[in-house]
Amino acid sequence: MRALLPAMVLAGCATLPPAPTTLAENVTARGETEPVGTAAADAADDPAIWRNAANPEASLIIATDKKSGLWVYGLDGRRRDFVQAGRVNNVDLREHGGRIVVAASDRTDMANAKLALFTLDGATGKLMPAGTRAAGAGEAYGLCLGIVEAKLYAFVVLKDGTIRQIDPADGAVVRTMKLATQSEGCVVDDRTATLFVAEEDVGIWRFDARPGGNTTPVPVAKVDGRTLVADVEGLAIAANGADGGWLVASSQGDNAYQLFRLPDLSPAGRFRVVAGRYGATSETDGIEVTLGNVGPAFPGGLMVVQDGDNAPAAQNFKLLAWDDVKAALGL
Repeated sequence: MRALLPAMVLAGCATLPPAPTTLAENVTARGETEPVGTAAADAADDPAIWRNAANPEASLIIATDKKSGLWVYGLDGRRRDFVQAGRVNNVDLREHGGRIVVAASDRTDMANAKLALFTLDGATGKLMPAGTRAAGAGEAYGLCLGIVEAKLYAFVVLKDGTIRQIDPADGAVVRTMKLATQSEGCVVDDRTATLFVAEEDVGIWRFDARPGGNTTPVPVAKVDGRTLVADVEGLAIAANGADGGWLVASSQGDNAYQLFRLPDLSPAGRFRVVAGRYGATSETDGIEVTLGNVGPAFPGGLMVVQDGDNAPAAQNFKLLAWDDVKAALGL
């Protein structure tokens, strides 16, 4: 059931039914991961990318199997490691304090959210558990990390739209924010200290990510049946320069991906991943983008998207060259 928007935003924002076919350009994948370990289930969910600046070909992808744990993949799509971690749903990472910190939303206990922490060894591709932090009552769902005012924070999005900003060092809940209905996807633009959150049937919102910042959500884009078709799912930042680039969203309802220009957040085009050597994508949950050299196949950047239907195999993740996305959209 669709929830009401706050009165200040409701006027003129009624959700329209999705068009039979919404406009989008076509892109084909340049690679894919091996399937996650859980077969015949909705299991793959969210990816994160560690770009190896010293050796881009050795960059790694960390991805959730939300029935059992975390996978590490190389750019060739092959499995490098697996950590049994329970029902981890979303994943993100940051290099901070001399470590590659990986965090995931842990919904193993549906009534009590947890933040699961790991460190990634970039040389071996191994994940090492680093404990959990309580994230309060409720079902852990979305998760993103941000470095704000030189400090690392985790943002845990509960299924009911509650967002808790947590200090992973000690588990302290720094502050709480709220959206009205089911929310999941989130991303932090470290450059501008902005948190973006996807309220699935309503649209994308932004918050001040600073611990002392305003907790009032500001609308970015609504689910309108054209630009975004419910559910709006994964979010990613394709950072270019001091504050430029694009916010990217998974428009799950029509199997497309929508771009918004940064910093003004105007629509910048949309695309679908169509059948090629590695197949099309559909019903995408999580996405991630990193720009810069990510090896010979991805010289201008890499986008990783979850594929909800990789039949006859289990779900997996498709790898896109950002150069292909830019060419398709004329960016």
